Amino acid sequence: MLRGYEGIRYISDKQVIIFDIGSAYTKYGYAGEAAPRGIIRTEVKCPESKEFRKIFSYKDEDDLYQLLVEFLHYIFFKRTVISPKDIRIVILESPLIPSKFRNTLVKVMFRHFEVGSLMVLPAHLVTISTLGMDTAMVLDVGYEEATLIPVFEGVPILKAWQALPLASKAVHKCISKGLQDVLSEKELNEKLIEDIKVQTCFVTTMERSAKLETDNPPTPPPSVKYYTTRTFEIPGIIREKAYEVLWERDNDNLSLPTMILDALIKCPVDTRRQLAENILLIGGTTMAKGFASRLKSELLHLVNSELYAEKLKVRTFKFHSAPSKPNYTAWLGGAIFGIADLPSRCISKENYLEYNRVPDWVNLIDNKKDETSNTI
Repeated sequence: MLRGYEGIRYISDKQVIIFDIGSAYTKYGYAGEAAPRGIIRTEVKCPESKEFRKIFSYKDEDDLYQLLVEFLHYIFFKRTVISPKDIRIVILESPLIPSKFRNTLVKVMFRHFEVGSLMVLPAHLVTISTLGMDTAMVLDVGYEEATLIPVFEGVPILKAWQALPLASKAVHKCISKGLQDVLSEKELNEKLIEDIKVQTCFVTTMERSAKLETDNPPTPPPSVKYYTTRTFEIPGIIREKAYEVLWERDNDNLSLPTMILDALIKCPVDTRRQLAENILLIGGTTMAKGFASRLKSELLHLVNSELYAEKLKVRTFKFHSAPSKPNYTAWLGGAIFGIADLPSRCISKENYLEYNRVPDWVNLIDNKKDETSNTI
C-alpha cells in the first residue's frame, strides 16, 4: 500500500545529477543509477535562426555562454524535470577539454542556474571505479579524438597520456568520401552517415586488411541496401574499409595501437605488465563490431616488430568488459562517485562567487593538502 508514496520520496531524494558532455553526445542522469536517463546530441536549436548548432562550434566565450544556457535549460526543465537551484552537479571532463569551455560551463552552472555545488572529475579516472579496481589503462575513442591515460593504484600517470585525432569523425569522412558517387552533397548529412556506419560498417581483420591494398585483394563483403528517402546500395568495400583509418599509421608512425604501446614505454617498468593486462575501452567508436579483436591483433603484431621488440618486454594484453555499454561507461563511473560524500573535491557556490576560479585536477597546486581550508 505504501509503494506509491515510497517511490515519490525516492525520486525526490535524488539531487545529484551527472553530466558527461562529449563532442557529439551528452549523457545525463542521476547518481546511483545504473544507466543515464538520456543520451542526446550536444547541440541546441537557436531561438533566432531556428537552426541546430553544435555546442563545441562556438564563436567566442559569450556565444558559448548562451549556447550552454539554452542547452542546460533544455536538459533541466525538459529532460530531468528538476529545478537546478541548490542541487549538486558532477561534470566529467576529458583531459583535452579547453579551459575556456570548462570555466564557462561552471560559470553558467553557478551564476545562471545557481546550483549548490559542483564537482569536476577526470573521465578516465572515474571510469575504473566501474571495474572495482584502481589500476587500468583507459582508452577513450569518441567523436573528435582518441585519448588514453594509464591509471595506477588510483593515480593517473599524466606523463604517459596519449591523444590522436582518430575517432568517429575520421570514420565519417571516409564513409562520406566513398559515397560521393552514390549520394548528393545535400543528402550526405552527419546523421545519415552515422546511421550508415552503425548499421552496416564493421572492423575487418588484420589479415584481410593487409590484402586490401595488394594487386590481388580478397572478395569484398556483399553490398547492402539502405532505406531512407530513397533506396540505395552501400558497397561492401566501403563497409569494410570505413574503420581502416584508425589503424593506418601517419607520418609520425602513430595509430591507435601505438598509443597504447607508447604509453606503456613512458610508464615505470614495474607498472607495465599490470597496465597491459587491464585495458579498458570506452567511447562509442569502440562499440564497432570487431574493434577489440582488431586492436589486440595489432598490438601483438607491433610489440614483436623491430620498433617495439627491444623497448617493451610485455607480450600479453587483456581487455576488461565493463558492466555497461562503452558509450556511457564514463558516465556510470561518475554516477558511482556522485553518491560518495567528497566535500574536499566539491566547488561550493559560495567559494566560486568569492574566488571566481575553477580548480584544475591536473594542477599540483590545486591538489595539495591544505588543512586550514576546505577548498582544493
